[in-house]
Amino acid sequence: MANVQGKSKSEKKAELKKQKTEIVANGERNTNQIDGTSAVTVAESIGLGWNLGNQMDAFSDEAANETCWGNSMATQAAFYKLKAAGFSSVRIPVTWLGHFGEAPDYKIEERWMDRVNELVGYAEKAGLKAIINIHHDGSESKHWLNIVKAVNDSSANEAIKQQLTALWKQISNRFKYAGDFLIFETMNEIHDGGWGWGENRKDNGKQYAILNEWVQVCVDAIRSTGGANATRYIGVPGYCANPDLTMSNLVLPKDPAKNKLLVSVHFYDPYDYAIADVNTQWGHTALNEKKANWGDESNVTNIFTNLKKTYVDKGIPVYIGEFGSVHRRDEISEKFRMYYIEYVTKAARANHISIFFWDNGATTTGKESFGIINHSTGDFINNGKDVIDVLTKSYHSNDSNYTLETIYESAPAGR
Repeated sequence: MANVQGKSKSEKKAELKKQKTEIVANGERNTNQIDGTSAVTVAESIGLGWNLGNQMDAFSDEAANETCWGNSMATQAAFYKLKAAGFSSVRIPVTWLGHFGEAPDYKIEERWMDRVNELVGYAEKAGLKAIINIHHDGSESKHWLNIVKAVNDSSANEAIKQQLTALWKQISNRFKYAGDFLIFETMNEIHDGGWGWGENRKDNGKQYAILNEWVQVCVDAIRSTGGANATRYIGVPGYCANPDLTMSNLVLPKDPAKNKLLVSVHFYDPYDYAIADVNTQWGHTALNEKKANWGDESNVTNIFTNLKKTYVDKGIPVYIGEFGSVHRRDEISEKFRMYYIEYVTKAARANHISIFFWDNGATTTGKESFGIINHSTGDFINNGKDVIDVLTKSYHSNDSNYTLETIYESAPAGR
């Protein structure tokens, strides 16, 4: 996509017009659109996804930095390999901290916007759908996107809404004529620092109400820019992107575009298994002393079935924006990891929900070690190929003899 920043008004207008013409006329740009016939076809179009995690969302000293959390710069080669591996979409989390100016314009730094634009272009060229968002700006209410301050100070809330409007208008204008392969996701995991178990449980819904206000502001800002953004798909996460809290408290924003909102949730249940590596086994065959006391297969099926009933069956597409299980140190633990990934992915597919694996590029084992693909080269990390084989089989296979039930019956034996 052309860079229209740093040019005169007339030059920008001419460049945007050229972009629009190219997008309409260039067959290559029209081969990667979303089938909006129904919530089911939207999910099928988005399909199996992958996160470019700990990349553009990484930050240090209140400023986002692509390489500060250990990953090298992402390349086109990696995106080509993602597509070849069987992924349909890539989620590109973006933190904007340290790359915008003062109120009231909050002008986004051209260099940072250019890099986001470049990565979106990588996805488009590789034939992938792409999602970009406002990510760690709201991390644990430690930065400007602070729900605690917003609840306690109405003027702070108004300032935050003005900033959300300013940022999303700029982002939207940059991608005004991009095809609908590009999805905007309003925010990430907004919470007060308690990861869904904080003051939100006892403040009589104040935080949920604020988040619903913010989501509406984001949608209004995006739609106001026109062009392809008038009908672009927008992902809307609920509180902490928690499925239960989303279903209970998210009020879908009013949207002038018909059937263009997607509900986004994350799934790392149970935390002590999927992320922290406190537990090394999972599911009905796991040893009690090596697994969490909640979050087995029934939890997966209950949550995903409820998401389907609450949204998909009513024509609202759902995607799991993040999920995964960390790389383990020994063979039996890895077998359970593969089983977890297979079961969760198949459950999503069975309920017509698209799903994105969280890949932070980590090459180690244990807590937070989600790396499966090198973000720069596209080469596999550790046994990343095995993980991808499981992901692609469980999501793409239509074999009538390969079901959630048969996966359940083939669970590894705990020892």
